[in-house]
Amino acid sequence: MRHLRHAAVVIVILGLAGGAWAGLHYSGEPVDELPSQWRGFLLDQRALRNVALKPTAGTPPNPLRTRYEEAAANLEKTARQRQLTADELADLGALYIRLGEPARAVELLRSAQREYPHHYRIVSNLGTAWQLQGDLDQAAACLQEAVRLAPGKLQKAEEYQLKLVRLRQRQPRDSQELDDLFGVRFVGESGKFEPGKLAAAERQKLPADAVAIVQQLALWLPADGRLLWLLGELANAHGDVRTAASIFEGCVTEFGMRHPELRQRRQAARAAADELAKTAGAEAKAAHEGHAGVLKTRSQRPLLTKLDPAALPPVSDTGVNVLPWAVLNETTIDRQFRPTFPKYLQQLNGKQVTLSGFMQPLGDELEMSSFMLVEYPIGCWYCEMPELTGLVLVELPPDKVQTYTRGLIKVTGRLVLNATDPEDFLYTIRRAEVKEAN
Repeated sequence: MRHLRHAAVVIVILGLAGGAWAGLHYSGEPVDELPSQWRGFLLDQRALRNVALKPTAGTPPNPLRTRYEEAAANLEKTARQRQLTADELADLGALYIRLGEPARAVELLRSAQREYPHHYRIVSNLGTAWQLQGDLDQAAACLQEAVRLAPGKLQKAEEYQLKLVRLRQRQPRDSQELDDLFGVRFVGESGKFEPGKLAAAERQKLPADAVAIVQQLALWLPADGRLLWLLGELANAHGDVRTAASIFEGCVTEFGMRHPELRQRRQAARAAADELAKTAGAEAKAAHEGHAGVLKTRSQRPLLTKLDPAALPPVSDTGVNVLPWAVLNETTIDRQFRPTFPKYLQQLNGKQVTLSGFMQPLGDELEMSSFMLVEYPIGCWYCEMPELTGLVLVELPPDKVQTYTRGLIKVTGRLVLNATDPEDFLYTIRRAEVKEAN
């Protein structure tokens, strides 16, 4: 997540109603419609996982963890002044869970449940806290009650978390087996794992909302590597071999999972992804059209975010201004494709800016005088094309070219906004200098 360093200081998680989730309820953490695009989902899922990590000596503080710590401290201060409401108790329990303190959450939420036995969010959060504590019997009892109390639109999600807990109740505590949530064998017609393929008989068993369900579970339980493995299988089943390979890789390298079946899939998916990396242009489009079942996403990222104008630095007329992606994403476009740029972005118009991201070629050439810059890498352009507000045209000085690279880069140049030509990019960085990002 190196490319989010500058943006992290100006992004806050919205504290709004709507987008509430089952499993773990915190009013300051609403979620967009699922499923989300894979790249955006994995960024946000990792951000939530990192909230639980306490900073070590010599490492900078995690801005999101700091925000959660401050929110918990504010509720604790309020509790010393008056009795917390049921919703506030549910929030505080959720914050303890996110901060990696499930025992503290259990203690708080058990007391809250005695006082508010029919409060859905308290019961659901308590079930998740018990699950993270490793007491699956207590977790199942709470989640069964949460299923009964859940509003209709959240009931299905609660049922799948309960199913997950019941599956694991029957397994050894140290099991790394793939969770059989859907009764599907993730194999091709050969009966074995095949990159980008799922046997027709198995596809018929897979619910249409399987990815949304598991993405939601993985957001509630971001440190659960087995759920990440299941997401890798689902990405592969939808023909996204690159994403599947990346997820399997993360299961092994970030979660330390050593299951032989997972390691086999990791090797096969990585080899297939490397072959796909050689495909470009029309061949890439043909490969996309041949996907077994392209995932229809409903959002770019799951966590709804909003710009905090007070955290933005003053615009410099003479220096180089850091341009966060969050500022670009605040641009709105009406039905006639007329943009409305946020005030801060208007102030940056014509100024020197620097922005980190990933290159996306405009054509088939690997030596480019101009290219698109996107916030996070795109696995399949036709499946995961960003919104117009997430595309920046980069133009190099005359007689300069840049060789295509898949790594993170930092672009510095003059920002030009386009409010009049609907056939052109909204943002252009001209006479740009390109460097590998630190």
